[in-house]
Amino acid sequence: MTSKILISGGCVLTLGERTPNHRQADVLIDEGVVAEVGPGLRARDAEQVDATDTIVMPGFVDTHRHTSMSLFRNLDQVGGVRSGISPASAAFGELSRPDDVYAATLIGLLGAAEAGITTVVDWSNARPDESLADAALQAHADAGLRTVFVHAPYSGATSHQAAGRRTGQDIVARLAGLAGPATRIASGSVVAAASDVPALANEWAGAREAGLRIHAHPGSKGWERGVISEMAEAGLLGHDVTLAHLSQLDDADVEALATSGASVTMAPSSEMAAGLGPPPIQQLIGRNVRPGLGVDDERVAPGDLFAQMRAAISLQHATVFDRKLAGKAGLPRLMSTRDVIRFATADGARVAGLGGTTGSLEPGMQADVVVLRTDRPNVFPINDPIGAVVWGMDTSNVDWVFVAGRVVMREGVLQADVERARILATEARQRVAEASGLVVGAVPGGEG
Repeated sequence: MTSKILISGGCVLTLGERTPNHRQADVLIDEGVVAEVGPGLRARDAEQVDATDTIVMPGFVDTHRHTSMSLFRNLDQVGGVRSGISPASAAFGELSRPDDVYAATLIGLLGAAEAGITTVVDWSNARPDESLADAALQAHADAGLRTVFVHAPYSGATSHQAAGRRTGQDIVARLAGLAGPATRIASGSVVAAASDVPALANEWAGAREAGLRIHAHPGSKGWERGVISEMAEAGLLGHDVTLAHLSQLDDADVEALATSGASVTMAPSSEMAAGLGPPPIQQLIGRNVRPGLGVDDERVAPGDLFAQMRAAISLQHATVFDRKLAGKAGLPRLMSTRDVIRFATADGARVAGLGGTTGSLEPGMQADVVVLRTDRPNVFPINDPIGAVVWGMDTSNVDWVFVAGRVVMREGVLQADVERARILATEARQRVAEASGLVVGAVPGGEG
């Protein structure tokens, strides 16, 4: 691998606090780090990447995804998903073996890479088995992305029911020893009800003693109103906590989030399709709680952040317009594309616990970069680069992807053994489906 790469001539969106965006500029990568950003850069010994007619920006940060469910992408089980006990979820949790977990995780992460996502927070759904976690971590290493592996309960188990397998520092140390240099280990907890809050104190104390970030997930019916404020009153919330799938928040919950510094990840497409309800985007940004965006579950959601950005901004706009139609005064401002692109990059990095590492193209940051084509008919002509990314682009615009300066995608082609990943995923899906009685791959008869 060339130690230096010069990406030249593109529209550069640094999305940083200290570095401006550029209508046309260059990005110099040196030893996996952003070295310089600006026009007219020169580096004789660098690999040259011509970024003419592209947008160069930080790679997307997916702050919450269950890659282990990738074998069942787009599987139409709406009723089961809404009940939280879909056959696919149950089958994978109970019947999967290490090869299945590896295949599902690998194909899920490669799909993320092809969508311009350079960082994935992966909430593991596998049952408590060391060999399954090992298999997932091997897939993380092989995929080549920056990842956070959330070691957590599975199939709706509450955190205190599963605490025995997770709170021991020996488990944490073992996983951390297996993780590659681009993967961090985090602790996951499922909070099904207010009664779970007291049990979290010891569990989270152990995670914090081990230096782990904490990710909290609701039960199948979402968060109960008031649970988050109770967690705050118990002194549990802080800057090292990320909460997923927030819905039905009351004012005290929102205030607890705003004052505690806890982070929020939302997956608008999945949350609405799975029956959790629309994420409370206006409540959050009204108190300056800036969320990250995640795909969550590809059974009921698209696997890219272009779709999540559009869902988030459309939902907030619809909320404002509904209030206007109802004749309410003091309407909040419409969220801008500048807001939502940061949810998918810089804010997402903070939510993942990787602020200062990735999420912007500033000197000293890790060179996690996506190069997006602007000459395609779906976005041409470019009137506003950020607007084009948020409103117009999709995965077909992704041209180059770099993670820590390493080429993951080159001119639209993943630099991975995709055929091997497809074969492994096909075999794993068939094994799990046959063992559980699931019908997959069939075309329904007699339908439109």
